[in-house]
Amino acid sequence: QVELVESGGGLVQPGGSLRLSCAASGSISSIYAMGWYRQAPGKQRELVATLTSGGSRNYADSVKGRFTISRDGAKNTIYLQMNNLKPEDTAVFYCYAVLMNTSAWIYDYWGQGTQVTVSS
Repeated sequence: QVELVESGGGLVQPGGSLRLSCAASGSISSIYAMGWYRQAPGKQRELVATLTSGGSRNYADSVKGRFTISRDGAKNTIYLQMNNLKPEDTAVFYCYAVLMNTSAWIYDYWGQGTQVTVSS
């Protein structure tokens, strides 16, 4: 059993900052990549940022220069620092992980989502 638990969402004014966290726990053997997707009302889920085990980072064009993904490998935790937030960043943010569990199966795992609302 693998679980991803997100935290850090909330309501913030335009121009403000939030930091999301995602902790992976359970029957984990190796983590290959972790990252964040988001889904705004009426829109498809979109990739926000990814971080591979090798340290490669990718960002959606819409968040480059404003969002930073990082990790604490010892805690199997990733973070998404979001600065200069805009109303169009309002969405449910989902953490995901591509990992090998202790049964040697590689799966995608998802968190339950955390709401980020940017509004004055």
